[in-house]
Amino acid sequence: MSFQAPVWLLLLTAVAGLVALYVVLQLRRKQYAARFSNVELLATIAPKRPGWRRHVAFGVLLLALATLSLAMAKPSTDVRVPRDRATVMLAIDVSLSMGAEDIAPNRFSAAKIAAQDFVDVLPERINLGLVAFAGTANTVVPPTTDRAAVIAGIENLELAEATATGEAIFACLNAISAFQSQLETTDDGPPPAAIVLMSDGYRTVGRLETQATDAAQAAQVPVSTIAFGTDAGVLELEGELIPVQVDREALQAIAEETGGTYKSAESAGQGREVFADLGSQIGYTTQPQEVTVWFVGAGLILAFLATGLALLWTNRLL
Repeated sequence: MSFQAPVWLLLLTAVAGLVALYVVLQLRRKQYAARFSNVELLATIAPKRPGWRRHVAFGVLLLALATLSLAMAKPSTDVRVPRDRATVMLAIDVSLSMGAEDIAPNRFSAAKIAAQDFVDVLPERINLGLVAFAGTANTVVPPTTDRAAVIAGIENLELAEATATGEAIFACLNAISAFQSQLETTDDGPPPAAIVLMSDGYRTVGRLETQATDAAQAAQVPVSTIAFGTDAGVLELEGELIPVQVDREALQAIAEETGGTYKSAESAGQGREVFADLGSQIGYTTQPQEVTVWFVGAGLILAFLATGLALLWTNRLL
């Protein structure tokens, strides 16, 4: 909860002052009663008071004043809303190591299913593109709101040799830049963009990851990374078992240096959860929404309640 006009919170000091004044008046009444020597006579000539009930009515009135004071400060709360005009590039590692079967049925099949879940989570208004990378990085689907095109692109991915992680980031940045250059400019500047990169192995060809992170930083595009696979993964090539461990350190460094999020997925279920979480984070943002009307309504209800109690118990407002 935050307040857009916090200066009005100073009205709460006036409410506190009323509390202090009320306490002083109650103490004075007690002192006056104590000075009256004939208590029985005082009871016959003084009207019967409602006792503790008058304190309840005044307390409710104070709550009404405090609530209305908060309303003047324009309270607001954060609400989750879909991003608009954003561009997201999904980069999927299609190197041969993705054929390892440490994640059932294999890394590649599980990754494609998880990526499709990511597509489903993103709000429809977000432009989504797809890059596949192995020895080179290719834009399979440029940024678009056509989810069917992206799903089809994911389904048609095929494995290839080598891993060009740095080139994948550069390809995503180029696709984002080309797409955003076609959009109408606004006073808010270019729409937000992000990259989600999934890989399981070490870079073997192409430009370094550090060069790619520098370019992402310059473009102010965060790169969220997913380390897909386990250290027990092996790949059979020409009858020989080759270990295919995950380069978690490099992927984590990419995320940290660009302001993205690093995740690790060591099972098909974790992969789907990670993609769903990233889709929720990237596809939505929080914005303050003013809730003044809630406080005004509550204050009015309390004011009417205090008035009713005062009339019911004391037959007067003051």
